[in-house]
Amino acid sequence: MRLTAIIFTNVSCSSLRFMVFGLVLSVSHGYTFHQAELPWWILFLRLSSSSGPLHLLFRKHRARSNPRMAQPGSTHDAQSPVIQQQNVIIPNNHGEKLVGTLHETGSPEIVILCHGFRSSKEYTIMVNLAVALENEGISAFRFDFAGNGESEGSFQIGGYWREADDLHAVIQHFRGAKRVIHAILGHSKGGDVVLLYASKYHDVHMVLNVSGRYNLKRGIDEYFGKDFFERIKKDGFFDVKDKTGSFRVTEEGLMDRQSTDMHEACLKIEKDCRVLTIHGSADEIIPVEDAVEFAKIIPNHKLHIIEGANHGYTSHQAELALVALNFIRTGLQEGKDKP
Repeated sequence: MRLTAIIFTNVSCSSLRFMVFGLVLSVSHGYTFHQAELPWWILFLRLSSSSGPLHLLFRKHRARSNPRMAQPGSTHDAQSPVIQQQNVIIPNNHGEKLVGTLHETGSPEIVILCHGFRSSKEYTIMVNLAVALENEGISAFRFDFAGNGESEGSFQIGGYWREADDLHAVIQHFRGAKRVIHAILGHSKGGDVVLLYASKYHDVHMVLNVSGRYNLKRGIDEYFGKDFFERIKKDGFFDVKDKTGSFRVTEEGLMDRQSTDMHEACLKIEKDCRVLTIHGSADEIIPVEDAVEFAKIIPNHKLHIIEGANHGYTSHQAELALVALNFIRTGLQEGKDKP
């Protein structure tokens, strides 16, 4: 049996919901996959990434089926984790409230997910990776940096080190709850943030950089126009409108971004920190050459290029999840094998 394509035509919402649940339950409970084939949740993720947030239907179903929450540290079956989503608010070092969503499976280990520039915890990649992790029995936490999404604070075009400190506040919160921070993963700007974190704090030993930018002096004129420097020198700021709203670019913020040196920071990442860089070969925002530069200077580094993937992995959500999960699972197994 091999599932290659599913097409819904002239189907009402209620019928579609029934068909989706039927598909998920039949695939997950009634079919044994061979090792070389995709797990059932990847098939579902492919539906989710190509036709909208269908995983939300599954999560509601899972919540009804598993009303209780497992306690952190309890033993559980990775194929049928008890899942509950919780809103969590964590103060950062500036007194601002960071808002996040915890995908609680009861595992002692937790993976922290960091969004990119002008994004949030609700970005497709963040949600899909959290769902992929929870279906492997691994707890995940996705949150909004200060000035983004639901979190307090003002948006900044720079603030890379400041966001690394936000991440530190999140990690300290979960360490205080006796959780093991197994890995940190960031997409785009978030990829830079997790690398900066690793270079500064040296207390997380698995880092996933998804489409991070190596040279932060590049990409500015493509986003703001070639006359951005003249405009900002004139008034000290300029306002920008994009598909998510409007925001202000200040000279201070721009200088902060341009002075953030990823090369120097990555040289300070310790050898016992395993780093995976994932990048799409068709990334239209950050060139794949940036990923190659990271591979040259980070000591304990693995590079994985996803052929044909763009910056948002629009048609490659499943491949992204598989690559990330394989890396994370390997680390978990190695930790169990240690005496």
